[in-house]
Amino acid sequence: MSTAKQKMRERKLRNQPASVQYSSTSQTVESSSQNGGDAPATAGEIHDGAPSDIQKSTDKQKSRGQQGGWHRGHQKDGGGYVREMPQHITGGAFAMARAAEVKAMLKAISTRTGSCQLFEALPRHMRRRAMSHNVKRLPRRLRDFASRLREKSLQAGSKKKKEKAKCRSRKARRRHGNLLLEFNRRQRKNIWLETHIWHAKRFHMVKKWGYCLGDRPTLKCYRPCYRAMSTHCLLMDLSYYCCIELQGEEDKLLAALSQLTSKEAGPTFAAALCLSGLRQGSVVVYRAGGFPAQALGPVTFLWRPRTQGLTHRQLWIWAHPTMKQDLLPELQIVCQCSEAVVPPAVPVITPVDVPYTAEPQHEPAKSPKAVKTQGTKRKCSSKDPSEPPAKKIVGDGTRPPGTPVTWRSCSTGIVINDLTMEMVRYRLIGPQSHSVLTETLEAATDCDASVKLQPSSLWWPEHCKDDDKMGLHRQQADVFKTLKDLYSTGEVPAGIVLGLTVDDPRLTIPQKKVKALTCVKQIQEEDEQKRRELMLRGVPQHCCQSLLWEQSVRDNVTENKISEQELNRMKSDVLVPGSRLSPIPPQSRIPILLLHQPGKQVGHEMSSWGAGWDLLLPKAWGMAFWVPLVYRGVLIGGLNMSLKHSQNKGSPHFPHDYPDCPAGARFQEQQEIELLNKFKRRPPAKRINYIKQGCLAPFRCPWQQLAEEWELITREGREERKRDDQSGTTTHSDTAVEEKTTHINISETKPPSCFTVLRNRKSLKLLSGWCKPTTSKGQRLCRINQAPPLDHTAARSFLTPNEMSLAWVRFSLLFKGNPELHAMVCVPLAEDLKLLRNKSDINCPQEPVHKNHFKTRTKNKKKGSKKTPASSLSSDKTVEKESELPSTSEPNLSAAEDPPTSSDLVFGLWPDPLPSITSHCSRVTLGWVTQGDFSLSAGGGEALGFVSVTALVHTLLSQPSEHRGLVLLRNPSSLHYHFAKINIEV
Repeated sequence: MSTAKQKMRERKLRNQPASVQYSSTSQTVESSSQNGGDAPATAGEIHDGAPSDIQKSTDKQKSRGQQGGWHRGHQKDGGGYVREMPQHITGGAFAMARAAEVKAMLKAISTRTGSCQLFEALPRHMRRRAMSHNVKRLPRRLRDFASRLREKSLQAGSKKKKEKAKCRSRKARRRHGNLLLEFNRRQRKNIWLETHIWHAKRFHMVKKWGYCLGDRPTLKCYRPCYRAMSTHCLLMDLSYYCCIELQGEEDKLLAALSQLTSKEAGPTFAAALCLSGLRQGSVVVYRAGGFPAQALGPVTFLWRPRTQGLTHRQLWIWAHPTMKQDLLPELQIVCQCSEAVVPPAVPVITPVDVPYTAEPQHEPAKSPKAVKTQGTKRKCSSKDPSEPPAKKIVGDGTRPPGTPVTWRSCSTGIVINDLTMEMVRYRLIGPQSHSVLTETLEAATDCDASVKLQPSSLWWPEHCKDDDKMGLHRQQADVFKTLKDLYSTGEVPAGIVLGLTVDDPRLTIPQKKVKALTCVKQIQEEDEQKRRELMLRGVPQHCCQSLLWEQSVRDNVTENKISEQELNRMKSDVLVPGSRLSPIPPQSRIPILLLHQPGKQVGHEMSSWGAGWDLLLPKAWGMAFWVPLVYRGVLIGGLNMSLKHSQNKGSPHFPHDYPDCPAGARFQEQQEIELLNKFKRRPPAKRINYIKQGCLAPFRCPWQQLAEEWELITREGREERKRDDQSGTTTHSDTAVEEKTTHINISETKPPSCFTVLRNRKSLKLLSGWCKPTTSKGQRLCRINQAPPLDHTAARSFLTPNEMSLAWVRFSLLFKGNPELHAMVCVPLAEDLKLLRNKSDINCPQEPVHKNHFKTRTKNKKKGSKKTPASSLSSDKTVEKESELPSTSEPNLSAAEDPPTSSDLVFGLWPDPLPSITSHCSRVTLGWVTQGDFSLSAGGGEALGFVSVTALVHTLLSQPSEHRGLVLLRNPSSLHYHFAKINIEV
């Protein structure tokens, strides 16, 4: 019997009774005929009068594997079946055998086998799909069986997964309290801003830095957003920035903060204008005593204006959320604030309407009847005390109540407070930002005399009782009114501060969206004098005060905010629909701070482009100001527009353009993982082969290796000059950078120092003068102070402290082309500079196609073949000999200490460790691009990035005077070089 037939026989006999046996032997036939035609009975197994069905199942299993027995199909000579009727039978044995067969038959009928379903017992014309979920549609004789099957399936499903709770109706889910509880649950991992729901309906949301932020609008509005930044106003929500408050004596605060900054990089926390509270400052913070290395990132700070007779000062430091984990511990170290102050536990107040007790009451408490007034909806006046209290989404709603946010120093007396999510910060960018603010906001009106006489728990009626404070408020309102007469936001001094108290902007919101514009009218002579005073000197010092600095005032404003429902009810009671409420409720006064944000401050083009205002508010008032601002015709931007704003200004964006900071390093690692995963998701046939394109690192920028290689080149050139001076011969090693880069050995011992970004202003001005800065596209030279001539002596003295430094530069393409992310910056050859005479991008240099050194290993990886590393290295060397490129530009694979295995290879990518970066291509590499795109402001391709300071100085020395500052840019996916001009804007 074949294997297939034997398996089929076993399937058929799977549910047969043990008493039924088949045999074709003569002995079995005789015994079966004597016992009623059953299984064989031998002398050793069955005694006289014993039935044949008592044979054990083990004998049945043994009989299945024998050659003799039942066979499928027709058998020769009858196949051993009984041909003659038995002469006599035993009655008792025959009856017992037949009874066992009937029992087995009934059992087989009642047992469901295989894929047999209950509905197969019904004829086809009676089967219905609804029977699967409604048992009553089945015939009555099958309902009990169907119910048992249903219970059995439910029990089996409950073991695998929990049964879903019954979903409440949409009306119950959309109730205000239930919505807030659901929103709180969804904020456990990523915090929502107060404008989250507004953004979620209109933006692509991303989860970054512990927040859920809007990245870009769902509409195509890239060019409208640029036009808004250039001609009108763009609004962004920056409430995710972290605010850290420092309080203490002024001299102790300055002594502690001086360890984090350096005067060589620009103004510090002790700048005179910033220290007085007149200006908002910005500075790059380092670890204590770590300048110029160990940078943490940029921060903006604001001092509270001085109070006469007091030396106690208050300082706010605003930092990016990725930088907070590095900045806060450093501030605690320099301020010696190690003692954490645990906030007191806030007691949970149970509703007054329902008396809550720990023990169950026998009689239910009677709740007071709700008084129903005409025109209002009836509401439930009681609440189930077992339900959790509905918490409002105010500020940082997901912060645990026991987390310390205050640290105090016993020695210095300095107190550090974490005010993250305690204030709302909006940024308005554009020349008409001041017009939007003056149209949206109105200075707070004075309270009535009757309100002043009565004691009040609100802060504004108590504030109105002081004549000096109200006089200051009127002066601030006059300065704010003067802003209407300005033509552009960039006319005022950079970084000025204005404190103000305004009315609730929801009271003056227009019915339709109206675009706010500058009111051009004939200004009186007195107003013109005020406008000139504001443009030249800024806001007076006493007008920079604001009650937003007071924690008690912020809490009072937040807790007593009028809800939207109550405000709409008050508006409906107005006699003339659409008119303003009179008198204004005393809760509708909000202290704010207006901080001027300077625009483009470097370079010689587009001065003050991108200037605007920052609006600081107490928490819980975000949407109350957001919607009125939107109704003034502003456009809304997200994270993507913030990056484009920095790119057009030519300033580095954090954390993208801070590779020497811990946050910048973490960002680059995450960016590399995302780009690599996106690359791997594409089919292998559709991927770009970066090895053949000559790109070593298309998804990251190995800054450390670049700085180390150029430092090694400088060291070798210095030693070569010393040998030449001793031998009396003269060489020109500085002008032959290409010859040095071809002899770099990566396996040599590298210096342990890390690279830094050059932020010394004197060094940057000197380097900028050597590059001969020009306008965009290199049309004409810019007028700068005369820089000392560039020679070998000046270059040597300049590079001594800056060998491992990178310089932030701007690249302007001379012809067509769009630079991309991680584009390579290379040194042009002498033959390349001759192509500039054609003044066309067609004749730009090309990079020859590189050989894929890992093609054989990648194929072996797919086939699963196992080769030794020695054989794979030998095969790669043979491929290297056949390369079309010169031998000097090919990487030396034998120099690598640990050759990559086949499991680490990705088709089209170089594995780690990378070969020499500077000499990999036919042109020497200087650096990479971190931001690149078509610039709408310049009308051509522009890029921002970093280059090695050592490489830049060597390049400027080797270039002729008329072509000084020219480099080549090449995108990672292209072999085409583009001519570009380097500009270092200071």
